[in-house]
Amino acid sequence: MRLLLLSTYELGHQPLHAASPAGALRAAGHEVRCLDLSIQKLEEGALEWADAVGVSVPMHTAMRLGIKAAEMVKDHDPNLPVCFYGLYAPVGRDGTVGVVADRVIAGEYERGLVLWANRLAQGDAPDTGSDEPLIQLGHDAFALPARDLLPGLDGYAHLAMDGTERKVGYVEASHGCAHECRHCPVPVVYGGRIRIVPQDVVVADVEQLVGMGAEHLTFGDPDFLNGWRHSLRVVRAIHERWPHLTFDVTAKVEHVLERHDIWAEMAASGCLFVVCALETTNDVILERLDKGHTTAQAVDAIELLRAHDIEVRPSFLPFTPWTTHDDIVEMMNFIVAHDLIANVDPVQYSIRLLLPEGSLLLALPDMKSYLGPYDAEHLTYTWAAADPSVDKLQRRLARLIEEATAADKPPGATFLDVYRTVLEAAGHSTSSPADLIEVGSVEGRPRLTEPWFC
Repeated sequence: MRLLLLSTYELGHQPLHAASPAGALRAAGHEVRCLDLSIQKLEEGALEWADAVGVSVPMHTAMRLGIKAAEMVKDHDPNLPVCFYGLYAPVGRDGTVGVVADRVIAGEYERGLVLWANRLAQGDAPDTGSDEPLIQLGHDAFALPARDLLPGLDGYAHLAMDGTERKVGYVEASHGCAHECRHCPVPVVYGGRIRIVPQDVVVADVEQLVGMGAEHLTFGDPDFLNGWRHSLRVVRAIHERWPHLTFDVTAKVEHVLERHDIWAEMAASGCLFVVCALETTNDVILERLDKGHTTAQAVDAIELLRAHDIEVRPSFLPFTPWTTHDDIVEMMNFIVAHDLIANVDPVQYSIRLLLPEGSLLLALPDMKSYLGPYDAEHLTYTWAAADPSVDKLQRRLARLIEEATAADKPPGATFLDVYRTVLEAAGHSTSSPADLIEVGSVEGRPRLTEPWFC
């Protein structure tokens, strides 16, 4: 059976969620090809070769782009079986299942993909019209990701630090999350559970990436410290073999503080920065989102990590139905006060809450008063802020940041533009001092060259 796996967007990294199932399918005896449509073209020849197509959809943007890719597949041959797999596979199924998708697999998808391919190879008809996605959270063996089927690391995000750039490899030591933050898509599928990727598989995958020139690793686990003992063992094994490698991880504020005793070792092993979803500086909204931390605790986490020369790269969710102008001003002031201007990718200033099908926020009693109809094209329920002028500010910032990014404007200058716009919208003085850029110098701080978004 000849399987073509398509990836559309994976945070600017070489797509693990194409390489991993490719390894499993190849180990099961199938022929596999991979295309990363973020840097490659989907051409007629690839579709002529394929007996079936898998579309990787690990996040919202990937799902929207994946639907377009699947439409291209079906335009080429309506009878070519298509499977959507990944975290966002169940989202928007009314417009995908039986339309551009013949199978939908969420969660731990490798076994489901192999079984689907096996059935097709035996001549069974695809599952056209099935209403329910297959959600798999089993404990099947992991295959080594087939990195050789993907482009090299040159075309992906690099680590920028001290005026140099290094190739980056993307790995995961665990899947799922032990927490159920209400705005996050992970608990909708995993329900507060995690799945550990065996240490030997992670290390073998890192060996492949080092062979491709990787000098830095991004651990893309939803939270690297869910299974912290396992994660620390992985870090030790990698550092022992490749002491020159640096890395970054994602972790909740509460885990950073709970595991205060590991950061000296993490720093010595090459940890440069930690991505923390701070979301907002409004503690009431943090509680609504069930984030598990307060703003004061976020400050403690920043200070704890910096005591070990590890930077925090915050992600934010500034715009929710409950956001006020003062909330946005407070967030910007927080960024200044804690010297984070250089640490925040500008796209984070305009992020707006997504409410896909199944979102845990939809169960909040007062949510209905903000909700509009479901937008099938954008795969989210529409909503309006309590203060319509806050929605207007979000649109204004999104345009400003898009234009600044297109013009390759320095992050510090973009911050000042955003800060002035936020102060003006809130009716405050618009004189944001230019010396803030010196406080939050963008020189030298470690970052990835492609800012991420959902």
